[in-house]
Amino acid sequence: MALVAALAAMVLLAWWGLRSRGFNWKVFWSTFRALDRSWLAAAIVFALATYIGRALRWAVLMRPVKPNPSILALTSATAIGFAAITVLGRPGEFVRPYLIAVKERVPVSSQFAALLLERIFDLLMALLIFGFALSRVHHSEVHAGPALSWVLAVGGWMAAGLGLTCLVVLLLIRTYGEAMRIRLLEALRFLSERRYARAERLVNAFVQGVESTRSLKSLVMLTVYTVVEWILIAGSILALVRAYGNALPFGLVDVLIFMGFLAFGAVVQVPGIGGGVQVVSVLVLTELFRVPLEVATSAAMLLWAITFVAIVPIGLVLAFHEGLNWSKLKQLEQEVGE
Repeated sequence: MALVAALAAMVLLAWWGLRSRGFNWKVFWSTFRALDRSWLAAAIVFALATYIGRALRWAVLMRPVKPNPSILALTSATAIGFAAITVLGRPGEFVRPYLIAVKERVPVSSQFAALLLERIFDLLMALLIFGFALSRVHHSEVHAGPALSWVLAVGGWMAAGLGLTCLVVLLLIRTYGEAMRIRLLEALRFLSERRYARAERLVNAFVQGVESTRSLKSLVMLTVYTVVEWILIAGSILALVRAYGNALPFGLVDVLIFMGFLAFGAVVQVPGIGGGVQVVSVLVLTELFRVPLEVATSAAMLLWAITFVAIVPIGLVLAFHEGLNWSKLKQLEQEVGE
């Protein structure tokens, strides 16, 4: 379960604190007591607002199959889906598109196409922010520690390659969707009849889903909602660092640099930057910004709680209201695969 893994990461941070020379537990606990509660509340509000933004963007992605979906239903499914990801891990990815498909009476495969498009837009935005972070770090006097030095060396090339790949995929499918659909299905003929039928549904749904990017108006709206989504994320992180006062004297540019490295760590799970938002946060704060380990550990734990855990109680309430429980949610992967 993802929640267990995240808690294990927090235990790892605590163990790291015990093993680290000079880790002051009194300073660590004092960071929580000194928090500005109003800024902390603002961070939570910004974080929760991102789920409404995601629902609005999903409504645009759904236009090829349903022009006017219920925003309330989409928001509810989004909250339940992200709560499921936090608690169940990878199987939770299936919950949101499945629930939306059921609520809006559209093919499940079409919603997996919407999920893939959503991820592509988020990935492009994350890579853009990471590129900005690299440019600011390269033109500053900040010196990364050994765990992050490789990011400065090869991160730009990796980000450019990933971004270019996403853009090429979008442009090819948007421009030559039907031709690519036919060729891709021909290449999958080696599959069994049952698997081929499933693959055909997914490919057709994805090509149909890309129709939402053919309209200039829809493409602009998707871009705007994606930008707003990341502004809200930045607002949440900025409010969180404001809650720490002088312990984290970050400006907006510092927040964007921090976000860029976190986004890169989420995309590229390799030693030194991958390993959960808690570990990545501590590495970036201590090695790039020279934040004391006690403050970095405290901030990493709160960032994880605000970003991933805050939605869980809301998702649980909505799931129970709709007659769902976690045992049913665990079965969604099998139901989707049928």
